[in-house]
Amino acid sequence: MNSETILRATGLLVIEAINSNPNGDPDRESDPRQRPDGRGEISPVSFKRKLRDLVEDKEGPVWKKLSEKMNLKNDEFDILEQRGRKRDEIKKELEGKAEKFIKRYWDGRLFGNTFLEDAMDKGTIKTGVVQFVMGLSTSPVLIDRQTNTNKAGVQEGKNQGMAPLAYRVVEHGVYWMPFFVNPSMAHKSGCTKKDIDLMKALIPYAYAHNRSAIRPFVEIRQAWYCEHQNPLGSCSDFAIIDALKPKKKGDVQQPSTCWADYEPALGLSEELKKKVSCKDLMQDI
Repeated sequence: MNSETILRATGLLVIEAINSNPNGDPDRESDPRQRPDGRGEISPVSFKRKLRDLVEDKEGPVWKKLSEKMNLKNDEFDILEQRGRKRDEIKKELEGKAEKFIKRYWDGRLFGNTFLEDAMDKGTIKTGVVQFVMGLSTSPVLIDRQTNTNKAGVQEGKNQGMAPLAYRVVEHGVYWMPFFVNPSMAHKSGCTKKDIDLMKALIPYAYAHNRSAIRPFVEIRQAWYCEHQNPLGSCSDFAIIDALKPKKKGDVQQPSTCWADYEPALGLSEELKKKVSCKDLMQDI
């Protein structure tokens, strides 16, 4: 098999949140996302945004280190879905320059996009090679809501400012987020193995280099990446995900308080190892 061939892959991120809001819900005043059964969520959009931000920041330490190590050219790894991008500007850029356009935008090649259906021939780039799935906490999560205060008044003429319930965090949660690499879409999006390799190199830094005041302690505990031996798939994705998900000790319906409440996966069974190669990307940092 060619060394530049993109292999079908099944991945799983195990993400721990401690006194942080891993993904706020704009429909609920930025409360941590939560299902009716109490389990927390992390949207795939929010995780992909963190990877995009690391690539977009060409002066940042992550891009500088990886671009030098992997010999990446800045003008071939721009970000299409930047904040504030205008659709009219993108359509103008596309006119008669499809090949150049595809070569420029890393996230378009990798994830697909929503910009190109009207501006280019149908079937060029719609669905991407990599798809992340909604992250879900293993157990229900407890949300702590408090009022933020400011010594200096936030309103003119007042000595002290308050932001009621502005501090909304998950006390503790362990989330699992599957993702999949589908090489069947690569010839349509222009995705290359180097694009996939960059994503794999970025994943360990996704949260560590994107911290914020409301998200100070969210980290990837494990980042499993399993490549299939057969280009069409050599075993069930469900079998891989089920084997690598963290298992909570005791009552799964009770919120956890720390990482020690879980039994993390140590890898695949011998039977699955015969069908896929498996690696924890967190071991590369």
